[in-house]
Amino acid sequence: MSGYGINDVPHVELNDEAMASLGEENPDQAALMAEAVIHVSENDVVLGPISKLDAHQKIGAFHRAFSVLLFNTKGEMLLQQRSADKVTFPNVWANACCSHPLHSMDELEEKNALGVKRAAIRKLEQELGIDPSTLSTDDMTFMTKMRYAARMNAEWIEREVDHVLVMCADVEVDPNPNEVANVMWVDREALEAMLIEEREPDQAIAPWFRCIAARVMNRKWWANYNNPEKLAELSDDLIHDMGDVSYMLPDAEGADLLTSIMEVKPLIEQRIELSLRASRHERLGNAMMHLIEGGGKRMRATLPWLVAKAVGDTHAGLLDIGAAIETVHNFTLVHDDIMDNDEIRRGRNAVHVEYGIPTAINAGDAMLAIAFEHLVQAENLEPEEVAPLVNRIAWMVRRVSEGQQLDIEFEDRLEVSEDDYLEMIEGKTAVMFWICAEIGARISCADEETVQLMADWGKALGLCFQLMDDVIDVLSDSATLGKPAGSDIAQGKRTLMIIHALRQPDGPVKERLMRVLGKGEDVSPDALADGLAALSELGSVDYARTMAEDFHAKAHACLDRLDDNPAMVALRELTDFQLARLH
Repeated sequence: MSGYGINDVPHVELNDEAMASLGEENPDQAALMAEAVIHVSENDVVLGPISKLDAHQKIGAFHRAFSVLLFNTKGEMLLQQRSADKVTFPNVWANACCSHPLHSMDELEEKNALGVKRAAIRKLEQELGIDPSTLSTDDMTFMTKMRYAARMNAEWIEREVDHVLVMCADVEVDPNPNEVANVMWVDREALEAMLIEEREPDQAIAPWFRCIAARVMNRKWWANYNNPEKLAELSDDLIHDMGDVSYMLPDAEGADLLTSIMEVKPLIEQRIELSLRASRHERLGNAMMHLIEGGGKRMRATLPWLVAKAVGDTHAGLLDIGAAIETVHNFTLVHDDIMDNDEIRRGRNAVHVEYGIPTAINAGDAMLAIAFEHLVQAENLEPEEVAPLVNRIAWMVRRVSEGQQLDIEFEDRLEVSEDDYLEMIEGKTAVMFWICAEIGARISCADEETVQLMADWGKALGLCFQLMDDVIDVLSDSATLGKPAGSDIAQGKRTLMIIHALRQPDGPVKERLMRVLGKGEDVSPDALADGLAALSELGSVDYARTMAEDFHAKAHACLDRLDDNPAMVALRELTDFQLARLH
């Protein structure tokens, strides 16, 4: 099948928009982006066919892959440099052959890894011109699996469950120049030298091959490269979790915040639903899922992962932690809506409206318990990491409760100072950003200085977030907010804007505000609109916005102290998120 075309293999018809996105790519390589690769879960469960394009573009999707480590009888490993014509990761050096089995009966077969072995023979011919009659699946040893993500730029990403194969054969190589720019045979010492030396971007080592060579394979593989029986003894059924390794590519470019969130948001939501739906009582499970099903940005849930990407290593345990924190966050929202008598959340009935107050309280309690159950079962955590993690999140929950209690008491207090207010929002809102960022840095194995830096960033971000949320409440409409606009004023909440306004001299403008402050449902829409206008005329909205901008600047100052890397794009955009909502 050397030089095969797209009509020779299983493929997915690409629409005009998809084809247009490939307009500047090499035509032969662009055509192959229609190949039907195997869409899998993060645990390598087959989900169905997916085009090679959809598996690699924007957020991408986990798909099955293989990597062939091809040795000759002298004990040298074959490396290839990918062609400059490749759509993804051109010019990088990698193992002899790394590609994808296709969604066909032959290449889906999992017994003895026959599917990926057959795919390997197909691609060894197509890329390297190796005569398939000189190869046999019997000569290939399946060693293990590896899961990783590696982003090349904002447009292209690899997200693979990679099946690693080892074989020894003296082969004739005739590279396809559309696929392969160069080849070389290296011994173990030469490869190790390549892995540690500084290389130009157009000579970089592929991130997935770095993971295999530095983290997965060991010297016993080299020692037994020509001994299939011994290699089989060294194999395993694990999926080695490499996390996101984009930083391994020297010229990698990061994606925006939404793309970065969407890469992992579905994985976190799957974890949340699995844990909440495990309830033996259907109504309780439905009540717990009510707000989750209402959507949400999942910024807190994805924050440990996003921070870890920026300052250290990532793994699936961060997604488990994120799921637990998101469950805690939604538990607080269920109870907040009851305490604040808010009937709408995320554009739908609050849980207590939909299911009644007793069930809503019970659902919130259960969510808190389930969150900690999920936390102690998080993947890839060392035993000594679990207790400090649980303790830190328990402290976070306590601070959230303290902040909420202050918020409740403020409604009956005549005097609330700015310091009181900042203490309240630090607990009610900022502490979650703070602890999510701190945990992400700590679990990534960042040093203590970086952990503290990210904690400071998260705290400043959270304070900015709540201040701007208060401002947005008075400047946006109900449809945008998903709850009645100006509800904070009608309920008499002591936001920074109200604290500032109450300090102003008495007069007609202040009187207009006082007519609606704390009057609840008795306030007409027109009166509420006038009260909101008065708040702005008193300079209170600008005052709160200025303080929010100060915390925004502090957050950016923290990021300025970090080394630049692809993941910083998302963190900086998150830092700007609330301010951007007003523009």
